[in-house]
Amino acid sequence: MNFAIETTNLSKSFGSVQAVNAVNLHVKLGEIYGFLGLNGAGKTTTIRSLLGMIRPTTGTVRILNKEVGPHGKGPWQAVGHMVETPTAYPELSVKENLEIARRLHGIADKSVITRTVEQLKLTPYRNRKAGTLSTGNRQRLGLARALLHRPKLLILDEPTSGLDPAGVVEIREFLAALAREEGVTIFMSSHILTEVARLATRIGIIHEGYLIEELEAQELDALRSQRLEIKTRDLSTAQTVLSQAGYAVTAQENTLMLHDAHAITAPDEVATLLVNAGTPPTQLVVTFENLEDHFLRLTGVHA
Repeated sequence: MNFAIETTNLSKSFGSVQAVNAVNLHVKLGEIYGFLGLNGAGKTTTIRSLLGMIRPTTGTVRILNKEVGPHGKGPWQAVGHMVETPTAYPELSVKENLEIARRLHGIADKSVITRTVEQLKLTPYRNRKAGTLSTGNRQRLGLARALLHRPKLLILDEPTSGLDPAGVVEIREFLAALAREEGVTIFMSSHILTEVARLATRIGIIHEGYLIEELEAQELDALRSQRLEIKTRDLSTAQTVLSQAGYAVTAQENTLMLHDAHAITAPDEVATLLVNAGTPPTQLVVTFENLEDHFLRLTGVHA
């Protein structure tokens, strides 16, 4: 199978610090791959290695079936990227910054600038100096530069950073359309699990330099732990009754939580037990842990 991105035992150390450790990525053509990790987990180091910005200590990187190597070796005309804080010439306008990018890419069609500015909702700011843009609009300008030459692969480091909620939705829908309508492969890093989960078709989670999980996006719900949440007017009595019945009970604010598989599959038995004890539940519901809790439990930040 041809992959858009393929790494083999990719590792990078800075002195005694092992930033990335034996990472094996396989990103399929046309998919949106969400690369998740806490700040400092190794996301940006991995991305810089993918783009040939830094040389791996060990391991190999292949991008669009070409090996990335020293001296700029790689299929860069087919790759767009935005890494960390987007850079621009602050004294030049949005349009002038994109004109420079157009010439560097050797794009003959000058209308590509107008089209890209419109796509990224930058038309009202096209003549404004880049240095005066808001954080969100600087992010849009960085995306515009990455997309100007219509790349086959887009590598983005925290692409929605600095955007307001409406802007996040716009960029999410724009990237989804790129993949769906033009077949662009998108590899995007983020520390915000919920945002990536709405967009990605596949997810990889990196922690302390290790790729600890890789899964299809639709598998995520199946892996999130479930619990039975109970509310009652007499929480203390209910907790005693359930504990004596053999359930492992934890209390959080005004809610009791049961993680036992039997409680989750047979909540009616729990309800009957509480009713017979004279403390009927006012609320009884099976819930998934939220995505952030799943992520933090997986990475061992908290149980």
